[in-house]
Amino acid sequence: MIGIDVGGANLKVVTGSGIHIHYCPLWQQSPITEVLSPYSGEAAAVVMSGELADGFSNKNEGIRFIVDAVRAAIPGAVFYGTDGRFHLGPDRSLAAGNWLASADWLREQAPDGILVDIGSTTTDIIPLEPFDTLKGLSDLDRLQRGMLVYTGILRAPVPSLLRSVSLAGTPTLVSSELFAISADVHLVLGHIRPDEYTVPTPDGAQASVPAALQRLSRVVCSDFEEIGEEGAYAVAEQFWQEQRLLISSQIERLDPRHEKEVIVAGVGAKVLAGALGGAVLADRIGEMADALPAYAVREVALRTAGP
Repeated sequence: MIGIDVGGANLKVVTGSGIHIHYCPLWQQSPITEVLSPYSGEAAAVVMSGELADGFSNKNEGIRFIVDAVRAAIPGAVFYGTDGRFHLGPDRSLAAGNWLASADWLREQAPDGILVDIGSTTTDIIPLEPFDTLKGLSDLDRLQRGMLVYTGILRAPVPSLLRSVSLAGTPTLVSSELFAISADVHLVLGHIRPDEYTVPTPDGAQASVPAALQRLSRVVCSDFEEIGEEGAYAVAEQFWQEQRLLISSQIERLDPRHEKEVIVAGVGAKVLAGALGGAVLADRIGEMADALPAYAVREVALRTAGP
């Protein structure tokens, strides 16, 4: 049995031996079938969130496309939905079922916990119990409840959180152009390595610290030669401050009495757990925490199948 998570930007596969992450943007070419063809002989459990990609006219079209593409490679694949059930074909409940699969698995391990899963694009904040109250929630519902925060470690545009920055004590408005992304921030701050910068850079240049500093300088319509290391780092540090404040404020909203254990997963788990004072799920399950929905749907499918 393998687990598959089809996101808008990445396709993640969990096997018995490890995780495999493929950059597969659904708003461009979508070689899902080709990527999954090496697994054609496997039983597979699948979750998705890529149906929202704007290459599709609506979610139903996206769901059908993903189901058909997966089943072209793995005909017996089953798909987990927000109703907490597995389906054999397209169903509206399959839209963004990935987070619920994570909760479905982890609730047995940490019933008093709150899962914070920070990925490349978004952050899920999920109180694990009572589980039945989570079923049927759409991404719109979760945005309204503070359970889905549209910011992540790699793909968030810097101006999505910053309207201005302080440069040498001077308030400075920022450009809304896509000059730099959160991957640039976390690269220069040492939160990720260059090989973990797995998305295209905004300017097509290298995923290196010098190139990232140049991109961050452009956020204030400048360049590295003009504002220097201090200015570029100031942009990065202020973005990270706003990012962690946004996430922590939504955790506070869901757990105002701080009664729940915060369990952090995803590509940014270690740095975010340090900022929040939470536990790192990877310390318990290893690298599988970096592809949690794919791992979780596999485990839920195995649990459902029984001995």
